[in-house]
Amino acid sequence: MDTCDVLIVGGGPAGSACAWALRRAGVDALVLDRAAFPRDKVCAGWITPQVIDALHLDTDEYRRGRTFQPFTGFRVGLVGGSRPVETRYAAAVSFGIRRCEFDEYLLRRSGARLTLGTPAAAIVRDGEGWVVNGAIRARMLVGAGGHFCPVARAINRDERSDRAMPLVVAQEAEFPIDPDDTAATAPDIPELYFCRDLRGYGWTVRKGQYLNVGLGRLDSRSLPRAIAEFVAFLERAGRVRGTAARRWHGHAYLVPAPLIRRAVDAGVLLVGDAAGLAYPQSGEGIRPAIQSGLFAARTIVEAAGRYTRERLQGYDTWMRSAFGAESPALRAMSRLVPPAISLPLARRLLGSPAFVRHVVLDRGFLRR
Repeated sequence: MDTCDVLIVGGGPAGSACAWALRRAGVDALVLDRAAFPRDKVCAGWITPQVIDALHLDTDEYRRGRTFQPFTGFRVGLVGGSRPVETRYAAAVSFGIRRCEFDEYLLRRSGARLTLGTPAAAIVRDGEGWVVNGAIRARMLVGAGGHFCPVARAINRDERSDRAMPLVVAQEAEFPIDPDDTAATAPDIPELYFCRDLRGYGWTVRKGQYLNVGLGRLDSRSLPRAIAEFVAFLERAGRVRGTAARRWHGHAYLVPAPLIRRAVDAGVLLVGDAAGLAYPQSGEGIRPAIQSGLFAARTIVEAAGRYTRERLQGYDTWMRSAFGAESPALRAMSRLVPPAISLPLARRLLGSPAFVRHVVLDRGFLRR
């Protein structure tokens, strides 16, 4: 049986960030993931300067052979609308990446031992530690496997709590485009289009020679119709060609869940989507995943081998502070505007350059 100090189930950004920080502290970390890397992970995929700083990324080294597209503005509008608002910034406010490249880079850079292509099929508490698949023993377990993480299920047996929270469902496609395609989204300006009921939004994000098109909603039953309307709108506007025939991928996650899904127990922490930490206003999960992975590693190191619930409770306190209590302005962004404001007025606000810049983008999407 293999042994390690910390077993991390999930090799995405949350698990990789945690493993990287643990290895820097001299902790023996092993990452287990059901996928072989590089994996096919479709995502609108942008990271902010805060992510680069937190991970000490060498962007010159990263961009060699990988997509790293600076974004200096956004276009924001309504599906079916005629005039999106364009917002420009003096410098890059985020950077487009491809998850198949980004996730593998972070995982290999972590320096952790890797067991890939193997799901966590059996998780058993054994005394003060854990045994996974009858083959790996660890005193400490980190669940980083996304919304359907097996570790999250192991410590949250009652799934009724999950059903109490909104579930975001999304579908998207990513594909190479002709560099000379004048209809495609500009490489430095992603486009965001909100559904007319403001319960979701679609996007077109160009990252180098790749285009990502997708849409997410809080209502799963209306998703197919919303996607069809969005793609038809893009086609009519000349923004994309032949997108409906592409291979689309789906995913789902809770928003928000840190006050509902238990993320701390004796010898176990949940990070990223496994803990329900995507931002409710934008659905972004990369920055919360990395933040939580780094703080989980810090919590583990400070516990100094005594992984009781009490010694790990600082992680729960941090998580609730960072994700459990949004400002009124950000809470309003979950539907963009307070419920007392009518939908027609809300749609007009999306035509206001000041509202789009300061509320939708700076507070909601970029969290500047």
